[in-house]
Amino acid sequence: MLFAPGLIKTRLSERSWKDPAVAKASAAEMPLLRLGEPADIASVVLFLASDLASYITGETIVVDGGGLVGPVSYAGKK
Repeated sequence: MLFAPGLIKTRLSERSWKDPAVAKASAAEMPLLRLGEPADIASVVLFLASDLASYITGETIVVDGGGLVGPVSYAGKK
């Protein structure tokens, strides 16, 4: 199983969100209109580690707030 997180607000990605103006612009392009938080990843990891995911195999789990879909304008939100 592969795990594909999008932009998550961590120390590693600070350059992409630490400046409030950059963070606001980045979030505005996301279909969910926000950047990912570590808790968003933790929730998926918890699910995958549980019995609820016991029959999931060979999948790529994308946790990116819709970023893979494309900018908000492409997702029909603007």
